[in-house]
Amino acid sequence: MDFKTAQDYLLLQAGRQPAVQEEVFLDRLQRGEPPIPGQVTSILLALKVILEGLRQAEYLDRDLACALHLLAYDSRQFYTAGLRASVIWPPLLNEDLERIAHLVKQIFLNT
Repeated sequence: MDFKTAQDYLLLQAGRQPAVQEEVFLDRLQRGEPPIPGQVTSILLALKVILEGLRQAEYLDRDLACALHLLAYDSRQFYTAGLRASVIWPPLLNEDLERIAHLVKQIFLNT
């Protein structure tokens, strides 16, 4: 996955680009539905590509920064709301959301 593909994928999964027959990660969580198989893995891979691609960057694109924030913050909010509404999430989703948040933090801190 190259940087542009990773960025486009993250923008899509955060709902920052129009989806054409694509299951958007945050939309699914907001509806109380689990991610589709491989979706979190693809998000994590895209985040790693972005992390490496931005190591020497002096700034972040505003749309990308927004998408990163939404993926880290809103996913946790939707997960928690689902728990309160008795949604039965996949067993590893909590840890996956932690991994997403950790990678986003690394991107922002440039570590």
